[in-house]
Amino acid sequence: MAGVTDRPFRQLCRRLGAGWVVGEMVTSDPSLWHTRKSQQRMDHSGEPSPRVVQIAGGDARMLAEAAHLNAALGAEVIDINMGCPAKKVCNKAAGSALLRDETLVASIVNAVVAAVDIPVTLKIRTGWCAESNNAVRIAKIAEDAGIQALAVHGRHRQQRYNGYAEYDTIADIKSRVNIPVFANGDITSASKAADVLHYTQADAVMVGRGAQGNPWIFQQITHFLAHGQHLPAPTLSERRAVLSEHLSALHGFYGHVMGPKIARKHIGWYICADTRFNDTEQRSLKRQFNALESLESQFEWINDAMACDASARLFVKGSHAA
Repeated sequence: MAGVTDRPFRQLCRRLGAGWVVGEMVTSDPSLWHTRKSQQRMDHSGEPSPRVVQIAGGDARMLAEAAHLNAALGAEVIDINMGCPAKKVCNKAAGSALLRDETLVASIVNAVVAAVDIPVTLKIRTGWCAESNNAVRIAKIAEDAGIQALAVHGRHRQQRYNGYAEYDTIADIKSRVNIPVFANGDITSASKAADVLHYTQADAVMVGRGAQGNPWIFQQITHFLAHGQHLPAPTLSERRAVLSEHLSALHGFYGHVMGPKIARKHIGWYICADTRFNDTEQRSLKRQFNALESLESQFEWINDAMACDASARLFVKGSHAA
């Protein structure tokens, strides 16, 4: 999830129970690594092991070189992206576009595995479209090449993120390979995670968009799987602490100019996940926060939003909404 799973968010998710986090997708072209965006995406300083770097591209030699260079920079796992449905990625014959060419897939996974002495994993979708569901064949190619684990999003590329994920393909893959399989797609709650694990027999679930605005989902899943009981929802005090921690980390990572801007989308997801407010109120709250430009004003807004009398603080004349 490029633009989402930056270092502050990864560190927060690990602290809240995620056992494995993957860095933002990095281009396989080293000539582009000097840009500010690439430098930030490649920043794993202070992160606990394993440090997983995801690379994307469509050239086997270039991907192998990128894997080798990232390993030299401290990556402990290389993840190859063959699941991204974004048009700008697929137009470059990368991401899920690679699933249309099984020969190229084989060349890439063999080249990357041979280039490094650390584990290599792969992320795929079920295929390019409904008529070309070839994920089982891709999974066998990956296993034969030495891929150590496979994450499968239960949608084909043309679905993007629309409709519902299907898990039959993931279950089929799990029954045919001997490497760990991670089920991905629409994992939005602890009970859904348990159902998907039971249905697919996958070794783990991978949470994507379900963590946006709800990084507590990882400890909720872990607790439910271990004890069969749901954790209570985080209190307002707990929510305030996490939002403040996240905000502070974003400002520290991106600086006083970009920090407030990057914070807007993250806080927007927290707002959308806050069931105290209806859709109209959530839109109003996002407009309020998006108008704030300093760390101090954003912290003040979070304190008001996470108070018991949040509506009185935020929806009256003279408040942030004025």
